[in-house]
Amino acid sequence: MSTKARILEVAAALVAESPDGDVSTRAVCEAAGVGAPALYRHFGDKEGLLSAVVDHGWERYLAAKRHRTPGTDPVQDLRDGWDTHIEFALQNPNLYRLMNSPAMRTPPAAALESHQILTSDLQRAAEQGKLRLAPELAAQMIMSANVGVALMLVSRPATFTDGTVARRVRDAVHAAVFTPDVMDSRTASGPDAGEARVPATAARLNALLRQAAAPTLTLAETTLLTEWLNRLSNE
Repeated sequence: MSTKARILEVAAALVAESPDGDVSTRAVCEAAGVGAPALYRHFGDKEGLLSAVVDHGWERYLAAKRHRTPGTDPVQDLRDGWDTHIEFALQNPNLYRLMNSPAMRTPPAAALESHQILTSDLQRAAEQGKLRLAPELAAQMIMSANVGVALMLVSRPATFTDGTVARRVRDAVHAAVFTPDVMDSRTASGPDAGEARVPATAARLNALLRQAAAPTLTLAETTLLTEWLNRLSNE
């Protein structure tokens, strides 16, 4: 193992074991058996070291998502994705708080990749007529809720003691994102179904047009149509 890899591994372990999730460069150097110059040479300073720990955490989080085979039901994939996100946070509370800390001024590329994976699953749902919003807006809603719940669970465990909170928030957000028949087939003919039909149809048409091999519209027409469909689907 290289010196850089050893320092990173030790730093990640100390973050996980720390009562408050913080570590000192001196403690990292002592545990890794290196001098301060070696740490600064590889990571620059403490912020650079913690940024590397965050990148390492995101790589762990994305490992399974990158190699998964999408199922036939994107909605179930999205439910599973929410649950595995919560599970990762609960298993790595200090690391998760660091991964989502506002002190990390530049979002890691892996964080953007995670958002793209979520958006891709929502795009598949839109293509099947199961989404009542544009995939991009739905992704922002789901990601912000998922991260928010996870942070509350790991940061305030004494307050958030109900084990069903994450699932309840997931279902509430999904109810706002997916068409009623997806959430409960019994509501497919209810009053909400008619209200959701236009947004869902607009979202589906928008998603299908993006997949069109040879669009017949001009760039200006495509831009205008996309704006209209986004407005209808996000209403």
